[in-house]
Amino acid sequence: MAKSSKTGKSSRPGKSTNVVADARKGRGGKSRNGGGTRWLWENVKSLAGALLIFLFIRTFFVEAFKIPSGSMIPTLLVGDWLFVNKAVYGPTIPFTDAHIPGYADPKRGDVVVFVSPYQADEAQLGHDPTPVLVKRLIGMPGDTISMRNGVVYIDGIAQRQGFGARGFTGDPAQSRPDDTSPDFVWQQKFALHGTRFGSAPAVPTHDEWGPLLVPAGHYFMMGDNRYCSKDSRYWGLVPRANVRGRPIFVYYSYKPSPGGLNDCDGETSDRPLSFLTDIRWGRIGHVIR
Repeated sequence: MAKSSKTGKSSRPGKSTNVVADARKGRGGKSRNGGGTRWLWENVKSLAGALLIFLFIRTFFVEAFKIPSGSMIPTLLVGDWLFVNKAVYGPTIPFTDAHIPGYADPKRGDVVVFVSPYQADEAQLGHDPTPVLVKRLIGMPGDTISMRNGVVYIDGIAQRQGFGARGFTGDPAQSRPDDTSPDFVWQQKFALHGTRFGSAPAVPTHDEWGPLLVPAGHYFMMGDNRYCSKDSRYWGLVPRANVRGRPIFVYYSYKPSPGGLNDCDGETSDRPLSFLTDIRWGRIGHVIR
């Protein structure tokens, strides 16, 4: 009995200790290895999920857009960063030209973001020939549009000029009222002659062109800063399929450094790191109209 009892005491604790030690060793090793893998996988899934949500929102709802030129001064300034509502007119399905239906149609007076019609002169310079632009919608499908002495007419009715009424100031960076361009040749296809709105000039100029008939499914776009704007007068009518959205508000703005800008582009900053040191605080949250 004593031997049996002694054997029980000596074997069971030893066996129990070894089993527990082995179990701890096994669980510990598996936990350290498997736990690290699980942690990495969970973080990868979180990042992938966040990226997918971001891309989904950016593709179908809201996208950020930076203003690079002064063509829309004073509505939009160089250095403004905007949020653009892509759902309003119907977002584009990625890798296609198809649109998901929006909840509104572009209307006259809207500030619109769109893909520019092909610009051959930009292609020759090695620039993007179809950049994404932002302008104001001036001419709707079916409109007869013209300009006389710098005033826009829709169906013979003079339109409110707003900032465009400022006219030519003599700034060398501005287009002159009598400037002409080979880019104006596209107008010949849509020009009208012998109408109650007059006849299109043989040689259109910056301030004298049309009447032009805007066809179905197209829009005529112009910048608010009209003597510093390359717009539909130059590269033509914008197809409905090119429309990408409507700016909502400015979420960040700063005065840019003068490098690469001209007087047409508005105010500049002489401070270093102006994107941090010369922020336009009053522009943040500005609603675009």
